[in-house]
Amino acid sequence: MTVMVRDLPKEDRPREKLIDRGAAALSDTELLAILLRTGTSSVSVLHLAEEVLAKYRDKGLVAIMNMSPQEIATVHGVGLAKAATIVAAVELGRRLSTRAAQKTEKIEGPEDAARYMMPMLRYEQKEHFLVMLLDVRNRVIATSTISVGGLTSSIAHPREVFREAIRHSAAALILVHNHPSGDPSPSREDIQLTRQMMKAGEVMGIPVLDHIILANDDFLSIKEANCL
Repeated sequence: MTVMVRDLPKEDRPREKLIDRGAAALSDTELLAILLRTGTSSVSVLHLAEEVLAKYRDKGLVAIMNMSPQEIATVHGVGLAKAATIVAAVELGRRLSTRAAQKTEKIEGPEDAARYMMPMLRYEQKEHFLVMLLDVRNRVIATSTISVGGLTSSIAHPREVFREAIRHSAAALILVHNHPSGDPSPSREDIQLTRQMMKAGEVMGIPVLDHIILANDDFLSIKEANCL
């Protein structure tokens, strides 16, 4: 028999627990249960939250980052309205982390570039190739997505990269892409592409300062790794 939230001691109910102890004291299941608000007549909201998290248990909570409302709603008892609430909360969290990272005033090294770009790309399941456009003081003017590939590859050409650099009057740029595999090690193609872009940058008078590869919470600087 499922224990309903209303049958729990008040201090163990997710909403009351959050108010008394703070959000950090709650488990993933409890936080998700607050978003779902209610279960069904026979299923506790906590059990419902567990069902949502179990949908992609091998990937854990991260899987929800890339789930659509329709996917979440396939869990019996959730429905599109509750699923939309979850997706909205995830997107709000993503935007908050992105904006916090983008308070970086100046890109002084690969760590700054990775910190700036990580919230945008950490959970992407396809390879994205972007360019960070910098002014003469190495402050970020803009970021532009050049291409989105499949699970293992993306395509970028100097023409598209430097078109964005010229459009934004960039003084320099940094190439960035993610490896959905979780391994930031550069492929032979990554290194060849970096060389190609650096040569184009010399011709255009817009230097390519680095190529950063992001993978989960890790990153690699092709320049610092002496791959060139």
